[in-house]
Amino acid sequence: MTTHTTPAKNVSPADNQKRIESHKKTATHLEAAAKSHLEAAKHHESEEHEKAAKSTITAHGHLALAKDEQREDSKNHALQNKA
Repeated sequence: MTTHTTPAKNVSPADNQKRIESHKKTATHLEAAAKSHLEAAKHHESEEHEKAAKSTITAHGHLALAKDEQREDSKNHALQNKA
């Protein structure tokens, strides 16, 4: 995957802190999603399919929250680069 980077223009300390927090929130949700998927797999292995379904739903919720956070971060980056 090739990415093109352009230097951020005048990012204030407050905006930079928001970006840092956004990345941390995204990572936290992705870690939680991965943990829930692993739990779901273990539940399936032990034939506890209802528990697996609950873990899967939890994983999907965390993934959705991570995607929302990423989308907002992308918008902020796009707006910053236009300025």
